[in-house]
Amino acid sequence: MPTLLLVNLGTPSAPTAQAVTTYLDEFLSDRRVVQLPRWLWRPLLRKLILPRRSPVVAHKYAEIWLPGGSPLAVYTEQLAHAVQQRLPQWKVVHAMRYGAPALADTLQQLQAEGTSQLRVLPLYPQYSTTTTASVADAIAMHARGMQVQMLHDYHADAGWAQAIAASIRAHWAAHGRAEKLVLSFHGIPQRLVNQGDPYAAHCEGSATAIASALGLPRTELLLTYQSRFGRERWLQPYTLPTLEALARNGVKNVDVVCPGFAVDCLETLEEISMQNAGAFTTAGGQALRYIPCLNASAAHAEALAALAISDSGWA
Repeated sequence: MPTLLLVNLGTPSAPTAQAVTTYLDEFLSDRRVVQLPRWLWRPLLRKLILPRRSPVVAHKYAEIWLPGGSPLAVYTEQLAHAVQQRLPQWKVVHAMRYGAPALADTLQQLQAEGTSQLRVLPLYPQYSTTTTASVADAIAMHARGMQVQMLHDYHADAGWAQAIAASIRAHWAAHGRAEKLVLSFHGIPQRLVNQGDPYAAHCEGSATAIASALGLPRTELLLTYQSRFGRERWLQPYTLPTLEALARNGVKNVDVVCPGFAVDCLETLEEISMQNAGAFTTAGGQALRYIPCLNASAAHAEALAALAISDSGWA
């Protein structure tokens, strides 16, 4: 029986400073994520950054925490179940690159069960060295002896783009169409793109595919990048300043969708739907309407199931 492994980024196990510290320590210690020398970065991370940031981030998680746990964990598990229903001849499991269920542990368990055919689908539609490549690193380290194929991206997949477009149309049918539609993707340092990371090109490809699925000119969709941290230049335009500028220029309503995130998480539910929405109204806007991620919707599960059984894109 072939096995499909869905991999997401990860999440703290609880909305507490201790759990956030454990999670961020693993996440920010990945050389793919932070490329500073270890002798410089690790003491800075553990002695300065984590003690200051973890309580703040824990409070943000507490604002969005669900009865079943972190939204990212809850929706990823639900998505795996939804894909399993559409692939009855497959075994579908999920794992997290950081946190639990740990990718390394899941791979070892699959090995112990005698899994011979494994397809790994990272839930990052757009490839980046900071995300997808880290999954590939873990696969190379922990899946030795297994026949593994990995899908490196699906940024312009027609089924996925149609699912995003359908969610936008459903939002418009229920609430009307705002003056502007903003596509907000997670940012990465500009330096990485200059070095050859295809992420920015993939985000632009996603925007083009979504516009086509909506039947709109690409120029009617604004592409921005969120979640910047640190002082170096990241991909631009930045989401928050763009929203504030729109409000100051007289735009009263905006719709925001985040096509780089497979399921809702801190960056969508707290950063966009709460922080950025508040900043937009403070700058003079009336309403920022956040359009949820695809999560465990039927259209999302069907798109991923179709990717799983396709013959192209796997390596």
